[in-house]
Amino acid sequence: MTSSPHQSIFERGAWYVVVQGILIGLILFGPQGSLLIRSEPLASILQSCGIAIGLLATLIMVIAVINLGKNLTPLPCPKDNAILIQNGLYQFVRHPIYFGVLLAAIAWLLIFPGIYILIYAIGLFFLFDIKARREEVWLVERFPDYRDYQRRVKKLIPAIY
Repeated sequence: MTSSPHQSIFERGAWYVVVQGILIGLILFGPQGSLLIRSEPLASILQSCGIAIGLLATLIMVIAVINLGKNLTPLPCPKDNAILIQNGLYQFVRHPIYFGVLLAAIAWLLIFPGIYILIYAIGLFFLFDIKARREEVWLVERFPDYRDYQRRVKKLIPAIY
């Protein structure tokens, strides 16, 4: 089913974006359920790693947005005038923006270790997996070459998944 002007925003997958926003909000501002790390050197190492991963995540998201260009939409349903992007970061992972957001969640967890943050991040991973699965149904319908792209490139984590 390709999108049409008569399709509602929710038929185009807006509820995924709403849940995604809630989970990201919880990661950043929700209860943390602090994990007490008693070792000061370990806490400093984790924070330093978190900052580095956070910077990498930001870079990945910015580059992926640039690679996607006019195709960018928060909705999983592609725009009517979309073209299939398979270059840039999209040659390494089919959903690099989702990957970048997941890395950012891990970075936040390392900087502010908390059991609830871990749970929210795991929830975000599962949401992105489900959202990507739905998005890819629309992409396969729109782009016949997408099936080959799926066979060649991992979905959410480069070279892994």
